[in-house]
Amino acid sequence: MEMKETKRTPPNGLSHFVDIHEVPEEEEEEEEDKDERKRNKPTKAADHKEKRMSNKPMKLHEVKRQNQNFGRQVSLETGFSVLNGDKKGRKTALPRSGNSFGGFGSADRREAETRKGDFNMFRTKSSLVKQNSLLPFRKESGIDSHYNDASCGLDDSINKSVPAGRYFAALTGPELDQVKDSEDILLPKDKKWPFLLRFPIGCFGICLGLSSQAILWRALASSPATRFLHIPPLINLSIWLLALSVLVAVSITYTLKCAFYLEAVKREYFHPVRVNFFFAPSVVCMFLAIGVPPCIAPGNLHPAVWCVFMAPIVFLDLKVYGQWLSGGKRRLCKVANPSSHLSVVGNFVGAILAAKVGWMEAGKFLWAIGFAHYLVVFVTLYQRLPTSEALPKELHPVYSMFIATPAAASIAWGAIYGEFDGLARTCFFIALFLYCSLIVRINFFRGFQFSVAWWSYTFPMTTASIATIKYAEQVPCVISKGLALSLSLMSSTMVSVLLVSTLLHAFWWQTLFPNDLAIAITKRRQGGKEKKPIKKAYDIRRWTKQSPLSLVSGIRKQNSADKDGDEVEN
Repeated sequence: MEMKETKRTPPNGLSHFVDIHEVPEEEEEEEEDKDERKRNKPTKAADHKEKRMSNKPMKLHEVKRQNQNFGRQVSLETGFSVLNGDKKGRKTALPRSGNSFGGFGSADRREAETRKGDFNMFRTKSSLVKQNSLLPFRKESGIDSHYNDASCGLDDSINKSVPAGRYFAALTGPELDQVKDSEDILLPKDKKWPFLLRFPIGCFGICLGLSSQAILWRALASSPATRFLHIPPLINLSIWLLALSVLVAVSITYTLKCAFYLEAVKREYFHPVRVNFFFAPSVVCMFLAIGVPPCIAPGNLHPAVWCVFMAPIVFLDLKVYGQWLSGGKRRLCKVANPSSHLSVVGNFVGAILAAKVGWMEAGKFLWAIGFAHYLVVFVTLYQRLPTSEALPKELHPVYSMFIATPAAASIAWGAIYGEFDGLARTCFFIALFLYCSLIVRINFFRGFQFSVAWWSYTFPMTTASIATIKYAEQVPCVISKGLALSLSLMSSTMVSVLLVSTLLHAFWWQTLFPNDLAIAITKRRQGGKEKKPIKKAYDIRRWTKQSPLSLVSGIRKQNSADKDGDEVEN
């Protein structure tokens, strides 16, 4: 390709380059580069203007201005032509797309599309480095260092903690597990993800339902209020073994997820609903210890069992309750939802187990902590501030958690003090009223597809049934015994139906674990800036920013407008 130079000599005798344009080499190359020359072909008006400017005498300052523009254009044109040139050394024209600069925008888009199919962004860093080290050709070719730098940098930017309010804004569904249509995610929706990446922490809700049933059937077999039913202890043993096997299977699976997809587990921990299910493994273990059949453990349990199972709950209490107390982005008024009761129930279950091993003072301590935080959660969920994030409309199954906490508190108080006295009955009556208020709203729990979240019904219903049995022991009458039998039958039926449905969806239809879209949301809304919150009349920050004079003038204007309106009405 040749370059043609047009030279002009200004009055001072200095020579400057004014114009450079391409001259076609051959007709064959014209046919090959037809599309590129069409995009870069100047218009007739531009040619006419160029000829007129070349015939017109130029002044020195105009020449300097053109030289400055020319130097900037030549450097960009030359640089991009070298980058876009092929191996033969032939230069191509600079693409002008409008959406990208020099083709870099389109490259970024292609990289983002390729990134969506890469599940390594949620892999554990150590397993990813080990996987790359097993590929020797990467080290020889120098691709390994480039891949590691790019992937690690990408993961650091992607796996930063997502704000709690972002989950409420981007997700919907029974447990905030579905992405809204207006959101974009980091992984493909039409491609089936690896099983461990689709396995949620909410599966421990299955263990909660089964292990609480073991306690229920032990109470039905041994309680004086239900002795007329003649229930054999074999049912308690069968359910206990089933709950233990399910717990082992779920724990091993989630441990593998922690080993291979630790970044996904971190995202579940920052999820406002799922963070409460991290209490579930320890609660399930304590349920199994409380409901252990007499043939397996005829005597009292060793206090070391309580220490092992209670240690994770104490650690999570300090972490989660500290976030509620510190007033940060994850303060209670921002992240409160019905599943927050699960973080409080663990204290009452720990108090029951402490009483069972003989540590009464430890049980009283845990009961006090649980009751204090239960009052805070209960009031926050009942009276939410206008500026708080609204609870999702479809967050229905976990609303049954309202029943579990006061019912567990009544059982724990009776276990610590040895009788179902006034305070225990107060907590039981609160649970019974909440139970009735949810039962009469049947449509409140309809209209969404089956998922693991449905197991949130079982644990609160079973806890309320056990509390009713304890109440029937203290107040033996036909009504109390009939109520205990009815609630126990309802909870057992619910567990049986959900167990069959879970097995069918897991092994027959294979639809129990869809893609876990909740953990793949972006930190910020894609495709534009996030909408600013609408300023409302009760916005305190808006009032404080106003000066006293403007505030007084605004009040006077409002009073005058009210007077005018009253005069018109009169």
